[in-house]
Amino acid sequence: MAQSNMKVAVQKFGNFLSSMVLPNIGAFIAWGLITALFIPTGFFPNESLAKLVGPMVTYLLPLLIGYTGGKLVHDQRGGVVGAIATMGVIVGAPDTPMFLGAMVMGPLGAYVIKKFDGMIEGKIRAGFEMLVNNFSAGILGGILAILAFLGVGPAVDAFTSLLVEGVDWLVAAGLLPLTSILIEPAKILFLNNAINHGVLSPIGLEQVQQGGKSILFLLEANPGPGFGVLLAFMLFGRGTAKQSAPGAAIIHFLGGIHEIYFPYVLMKPKLFISVILGGMSGVFTLVLLGGGLVSPASPGSIIAITAVTPPEGMAYLANYAAILVATAVSFIVSAIILKSSKATDEDIEGATKKMQEMKGKKSSVAGHVSKGTLPEEVNKIVFACDAGMGSSAMGASLLRKKVKAANLDVSVTNTSISNLPSDAQVVITQEELTPRAKNKLPNAYHISVDNFLSSPEYDKLIASLQDGITDEQAEVVEEAEEEAVNAEPNADHDDDLLLEENIFMNQSFSTKEEAIRFAGEALVKAGYVEESYVDAMIDREGITSTYMGNNVAIPHGTEDAKKAVIKSGFTVVQVPDGVDFNGEKAKMIFGIAGKDGTHLEILSGIAVVCSEQENVDKMVQAKTAKELKDIINSN
Repeated sequence: MAQSNMKVAVQKFGNFLSSMVLPNIGAFIAWGLITALFIPTGFFPNESLAKLVGPMVTYLLPLLIGYTGGKLVHDQRGGVVGAIATMGVIVGAPDTPMFLGAMVMGPLGAYVIKKFDGMIEGKIRAGFEMLVNNFSAGILGGILAILAFLGVGPAVDAFTSLLVEGVDWLVAAGLLPLTSILIEPAKILFLNNAINHGVLSPIGLEQVQQGGKSILFLLEANPGPGFGVLLAFMLFGRGTAKQSAPGAAIIHFLGGIHEIYFPYVLMKPKLFISVILGGMSGVFTLVLLGGGLVSPASPGSIIAITAVTPPEGMAYLANYAAILVATAVSFIVSAIILKSSKATDEDIEGATKKMQEMKGKKSSVAGHVSKGTLPEEVNKIVFACDAGMGSSAMGASLLRKKVKAANLDVSVTNTSISNLPSDAQVVITQEELTPRAKNKLPNAYHISVDNFLSSPEYDKLIASLQDGITDEQAEVVEEAEEEAVNAEPNADHDDDLLLEENIFMNQSFSTKEEAIRFAGEALVKAGYVEESYVDAMIDREGITSTYMGNNVAIPHGTEDAKKAVIKSGFTVVQVPDGVDFNGEKAKMIFGIAGKDGTHLEILSGIAVVCSEQENVDKMVQAKTAKELKDIINSN
């Protein structure tokens, strides 16, 4: 358990580092291109334009990182104070690009101003807020800049020099290829961000200052090891792994998305040997021929690597040779492993899920979970979520509308995963919940979606169902629609479910947990739920995100928390600037308390309205609670 917690901590740290660097990769590439083009040994030497190189790497890039790191911690104010503090560390060590210093001072400056803001919240007299905000940021930023100038800058300068000397020693001793023993497995275990952005890139940029290029930028970015694995699967793989390998190879090599090959390695752990030996051989080739790049290659594609390869000497030959050698070695070892494996269909699906579990979030490029076989005649579709009161109800409402428009005689309902009916033929769940649904109902046709409000899977399903519809089925559509209407909950008390006093305008939150608690406590004050329901809403968010798509989130309690619901009701929270829900911006938050299905009709209406991004934008721009409620009721 301790080892697992350590890995998670390193992953989070690496993700935070990459979140400071990746948004600014465009600036790094701009600096790298200007360097490659206009320095004395560049393609088009130009003494005047070459003057951009020094200030960009000394000031621009560290300041961007410091600002971005600060903004991650405390939004705009954090970014400003982080940039001020970063300036201190830059001037404190003018001979070293202060990327490490920026990664320290940016978040630290934001953390200090965030704590200060928390201390004075609600204690400033009206009319003095702007004065206090501006002077506090200036004073604290100035103090941190001085401290960074006096202490942090020299300390980071010494630490960077030590690291550079260590790398130089590894190169001189011919031991640099051994780094692949750590780097290649770290990539697949999603620990590479901590290594790449925390160590390799800052040292690499220091080496560029001294020698015009750095081999370190290619230690992790070389696509050869992964490309070799995918080529082996194309020729010697089996089943779905072989079929999917060509597309994955294109995405990996040309698109630079390395995580596409991770499931293939996880599927056969012996392939770790392939990527390690491929990486080592690639690094050895770089050392032997003198390869390197002038800036980080992100993403790690052949195109990006070509763009930041310096023109002098044999750099192009060295870099391409390193990729080719790494690919060849990885391919040969992978082919031997695959040829000697048992003749069974590779479980790419299971490996993908394993990869996502290790990463801690879904992959944007990995294949979808296997759906199963769609029955020839479908009569019942069930949306399922953890509690069966929120996201599944909205999704069912939207699909029911599409089914009706398509004249299909198909029942569309929603429920919790634990209550999935045995006769459900098609089960639709959020991607994170699909494995649970498959365990509960393994023989059903399962569809995973990540956006309940506008998933393309709905239209694909409708098209598939329409292909198999018969005239006899079409004749009973009207009867089925009438039954569906009769099955709708009694709406006599709908006016009590969504009240103007429970609509909160122009709110702002630092975290989604803060926003969810606000919505939950409003439900408590309105008499819809007991106090314990608020914690259950936080717990529910931990199971899988309640972000629905189209800037809408619908936090609600877990299935076990239904007993804490006194009566059905809603709270609506408008957040114009948005709040982060696992990488997505939620600007409209609907807190839900559902009891005995009496909330479903209003929830259905909300789903229909919010399925159009234009309607959501109108709600975000609404000035009064009445105006917002009218938009919700406009369907």
